[in-house]
Amino acid sequence: MSMTDMQKILEEALVMGKEYTRQGECASYIPELGRADKHRLGICVYTREQKKFSAGDTKTRFTLQSISKVISLAMALEHCGFEKVFEKMNMEPSGDAFNSLIKLDLADNKPFNPMINAGAIATVGYLVSEINFEEMLEYTRRVCLDQEITLDQRVFDSEMSHCSRNRAIAYLLQSKGILENDVEESLEQYTRMCSLSVTAESLAGFGMVLAGGGLHPTTGQRLMDKSAVQVVKTIMLTCGMYDGSGEFAVRVGLPSKSGVGGGILSVAKQRMGIGIYGPALDEKGNSIAGRHMLEYLSQKLKLHLFAED
Repeated sequence: MSMTDMQKILEEALVMGKEYTRQGECASYIPELGRADKHRLGICVYTREQKKFSAGDTKTRFTLQSISKVISLAMALEHCGFEKVFEKMNMEPSGDAFNSLIKLDLADNKPFNPMINAGAIATVGYLVSEINFEEMLEYTRRVCLDQEITLDQRVFDSEMSHCSRNRAIAYLLQSKGILENDVEESLEQYTRMCSLSVTAESLAGFGMVLAGGGLHPTTGQRLMDKSAVQVVKTIMLTCGMYDGSGEFAVRVGLPSKSGVGGGILSVAKQRMGIGIYGPALDEKGNSIAGRHMLEYLSQKLKLHLFAED
């Protein structure tokens, strides 16, 4: 496909996506996120040929939110190992909202997967005694190919002032013996990771690193452990879009992770990384325009994992 064709497809996706932004709303339960302009929208593709294609608001900074769960999981797998990470956590879709604690309290003593808040807080809990925030920040900058990533202090303060539900989840995890390190320290570290500022271009870069099995797309340097990348991408496919993951997997067929800041990270194996910013969310907490743009892109470029030639 020519550069002109790719650019045309992205611009078509953007126009189509903008038709959906008015149907969504920003994440107002975190006041600072609620101030975003819901009509902003951008999409970036980073290909294995080391070319970037962008349309719309791809340089606008927003916070990772739940996309940070992918990074924390990769770090935990590398530092603690697969068996330790999943000793007290499952790897199954929950079918519940990302911030639900119902099944953790009533149905199971383990978080269902690392992509919901309970699992992500537990994952950060494995790391907090060994890896400080600056090390996690540097790892994030490295795998996103973006040295400008920083903590958005206003979002962090806003989230910490409105984290009663996550605090309840964290203390419930402690009561079940899942969260062994300090609860408040783990919760703060988790929230700091959610509050890192990225762009759609950052996410496309991270997606290309994952698409390439953990290698830097230009230098070939190993940035992530190969086995960790395999686990991460699998769980992204089955659990990465909250309780809309099943339908998304059928319609789009790409390992993806969304965040309530409006971002979506998607991975087409050996082909490209895709980053999206669109803060208007659907009822599941996913970027409503982003979801439709990815479905369009998947169809036009035949990206679905199970697409027939």
